[in-house]
Amino acid sequence: MNDASALERPLADAGLGLAPTHDEAAAVPESLYAPRYRSLTIGAVALVALVAFEALAVTTAMPTVARTLDGLALYALAFGGTLAASVVGMVAAGRWADARGPVAPLRQGIVWFALGLIAAGLAPSMGWLIAGRVIQGFGGGLISVALYVVVGRVYPPQLRVRIFAAFAAAWVVPAVVGPAISGAIVEHAGWRWVFLSVPIVAVLAAWLVLPSLRKLGPTAGGADAGNDQRTRLLWALLTTASLLALHYGGQQRGWLAWAVLVPALAALALAASRLLPRGALRAARGLPTVVSLRGIGAGAFFLTEAYIPLLLSQERGLSPTWAGLVLTLGAVGWSSGSWYRGRTAVAAAPQRFLQAGMAMVALGVIAIAALVWTQAPLALGVAGWIVAGLGMGLIYPTLSVLMLELSPPEQQGVNSSALHLGDAIFTATALAVGGSLFAALMTHSHTLAYLCGFGIALGLALLGLVLAARVRVTRAAL
Repeated sequence: MNDASALERPLADAGLGLAPTHDEAAAVPESLYAPRYRSLTIGAVALVALVAFEALAVTTAMPTVARTLDGLALYALAFGGTLAASVVGMVAAGRWADARGPVAPLRQGIVWFALGLIAAGLAPSMGWLIAGRVIQGFGGGLISVALYVVVGRVYPPQLRVRIFAAFAAAWVVPAVVGPAISGAIVEHAGWRWVFLSVPIVAVLAAWLVLPSLRKLGPTAGGADAGNDQRTRLLWALLTTASLLALHYGGQQRGWLAWAVLVPALAALALAASRLLPRGALRAARGLPTVVSLRGIGAGAFFLTEAYIPLLLSQERGLSPTWAGLVLTLGAVGWSSGSWYRGRTAVAAAPQRFLQAGMAMVALGVIAIAALVWTQAPLALGVAGWIVAGLGMGLIYPTLSVLMLELSPPEQQGVNSSALHLGDAIFTATALAVGGSLFAALMTHSHTLAYLCGFGIALGLALLGLVLAARVRVTRAAL
């Protein structure tokens, strides 16, 4: 699984190909690389490409890391902890970007993201590595929301679809070479360099992006955040604590496990209901459904992806390089799906794309789960993961552009935050539950442990398939 679904693959979205009005078309520059956008576009695309490489590289390296640091029981927490911490960053960035502009949260996000990678790369133990991943997750949460606000604030509607398409394209090269390079680094230079090599490039991307945003201040009506922001941050901290408690409780046995898990689940449900839009947990029509579907789709995909390298290396004997190539093909499928979605006519109902995407994710999960049996050909799982990636390429751009179009300018930060929060909360919860069951069952049956995790992912994908019909968008909103 990549580090923080809210940070990484959400930025690999293509637009919906909306046609501008005559007046809008006359006012829009012809290219993302017009002088006023050139530096920002290059830097933002470089930042997305960097995040793409880091996400796939870390996922590829993590089985080796867990074995080296004797932390296989904490495998899921290495991903879930990052997502849990990203919740705080997302909440902070949403109101912060609306009230002060997106520059400060973006700058701070890059700093914390880099510091977390350095801490993880120098980690002497699995606990230290998870601490670094938590710091990285906080920075990633800041970056993800701030970049979405930048798109909404800087680029006019007709260029937003192009910049999302550029973000999708920025995933292609890292998707092709990232896991293979990561596997080679792990085998020949050591896994620590998978973490330590990224911060240098992050500084270069920041150097390109930040100067072009100096004059980007608060929106009108967006500076009135005060007490509400502090309250949301408290709820975000409770969410993070609850998610981490879920992971911890899942490693316990007997009465201690129940004593931790039950209050953690109750606290998580309460905090999530305060952070997400009203009605998101019951998939109410409109923006709440957009937010919930984003989280459901992410949870299904990333829970499965987290265990692909482990399954292929431990059960099928593949090297980190070859196991990483499967993730490469899934990422290429994602980018291809985004590319296709960005060039599809708007006349088709959005729910059709969401239903097709969720069905494809479900098929991909089933194909990967089949690899638990050694008789199943490896090609089946590879093909299935490409299909799952294509499905996510249909889902994410549809939801991302709808969120921006349904948000007035003064609420783009808050709603971008909500979209990413749903992503992180659902995925981290899926990892916590799946990881807990995996750890509990691994001592009895490897097959059952994997199937339990993949079964949760399949259930989420099928739930998303059903709920996709509840998306209700008017022609004007599109």
